[in-house]
Amino acid sequence: MPSLEALLSVALDLTTSLGAEDRYRRLLEAVRQVVPCDAACLMRYDDGALVPLAAHGLAPEALGRTFCAQAHPRLDILCHAEGPVRFPPDSDLPDPFDGLLASDATSLAHVHACLGCPLRVEGALVGLLTADALDPRAFEGVDAATLSWLGALAGAAMRTSQLIDALEHSAERLGLVAEDLRRAAERERGAGLLGTSPAMQRLRDEIALVGPSDLTVLITGETGAGKELAARAVHAASRRRGEPLLYVNCAALPASVAESELFGHVRGAFTGAERHRPGKLEVADGGTLFLDEIGELPLSIQPKLLRALQEGEVQRVGADRSLRVDVRIVAATNRDIEKEVAEGRFRADLFHRLNVVRLAVPPLRERRSDIPLLAGHFCEAARARLGVGPVRISRAARELLVQGAWPGNVRELENTVFRMVLQASRGAPRGAPVVLQPAHLGGSLAAAAPARPLEGEKDAEGDGGEAPPSAGATLHERVDAYQRDLIQEAVAQHDGNWAAAARALGMHRSNLHHLAKRLGLR
Repeated sequence: MPSLEALLSVALDLTTSLGAEDRYRRLLEAVRQVVPCDAACLMRYDDGALVPLAAHGLAPEALGRTFCAQAHPRLDILCHAEGPVRFPPDSDLPDPFDGLLASDATSLAHVHACLGCPLRVEGALVGLLTADALDPRAFEGVDAATLSWLGALAGAAMRTSQLIDALEHSAERLGLVAEDLRRAAERERGAGLLGTSPAMQRLRDEIALVGPSDLTVLITGETGAGKELAARAVHAASRRRGEPLLYVNCAALPASVAESELFGHVRGAFTGAERHRPGKLEVADGGTLFLDEIGELPLSIQPKLLRALQEGEVQRVGADRSLRVDVRIVAATNRDIEKEVAEGRFRADLFHRLNVVRLAVPPLRERRSDIPLLAGHFCEAARARLGVGPVRISRAARELLVQGAWPGNVRELENTVFRMVLQASRGAPRGAPVVLQPAHLGGSLAAAAPARPLEGEKDAEGDGGEAPPSAGATLHERVDAYQRDLIQEAVAQHDGNWAAAARALGMHRSNLHHLAKRLGLR
């Protein structure tokens, strides 16, 4: 039963992970077992054109051609047929492969056997399968039903390969898009830990040590100190950096959905569970799961998370079996976690499982030397997002930023700088430099602003301002410096409104602009 074995091989290939070329090659091998032919060709139908995908017995150039169905009567007949078609050996219709036979280029112009099968899936034509033999009687013993089965299986095989190719292409494209989006998000959020202070250098050294170890990490620190950035740095330093880093905010998980979010569920597990859904632990398999605000995780969920950490197993809600996962856990909290354990709000065994390596992110007040660097970074981010000109910070405003209490840490500093840029850009011409002054701070910080820049320092970084004149300066230099200070103070007091500043100085607006330009302020 060679024909049945050949058909069975085609059917089995449908469930096998094969590349398109291998699948087509094996399909033609099965065709040759069923149909004793000298040449065979598998073609894809594409809007009236037939593109060869695989061939046997044809010259190599045959695979480089595209056949128009309407230009080749035999192919046109096959495209409109409902089943296999056998052409009479003495048919006067030209054979589309005449001149392309590998053994004898002109033999198909003479009497020969020829048949073809339209390949249809759900009624739609997806391709053609053709066979030619030099012996006019070669196909007389081929059963018609066998040809129909072969055509159906060949159509399914071609459709399967097309779907696999489409899925692989889509997955590759989405992977590239996701990678670009990840990099863009990291650039937007400032993926690196900024700062040159000793405290930040110690943190970087600890991350470099623990990152490649694959140990569970617990990150502690105040709100807004940069715990998420530390977690991303740990992932980037690990061997899992090519795999996903997933984020879960435990504080935003109600107890009713926390278990499903972390462990997933099966269809029908509860009201509204209309389909199977993997949890974050399952999706992050091979990568890293960042559990932010772990101290807020509902107490009822903590035992199941402990089991996942201990055994490397997760069980979906409603499922009767567990799944093995390989996930690195990085957790973070702004709470006094030892106090939470002592007061019974957090399980001691889960705490010890999470607290394998502790990383403490220092608050901003303990690394004040990093504030100018961070402020400069946020100025550039604000410039890009608000569409303003170059943003500079006056020395007085910088001093106030460094002196601030910053209970909200880096996040509060970022918000403050964005508000200052927004205020300072009010009324400024498009593209003009935006100088942040103490008046743009608002609140208690602005109230503490010094009246004059300190001796020997520029008033703004790179804004064209000059240092106060030394004792040996000429009268002209001293006058210019005095005018420059008056103009800057007047503009700052009026929130960047040059017309209001001109009125306060008793000058016409155009004269003030000319003077400011000469003094290097515009």
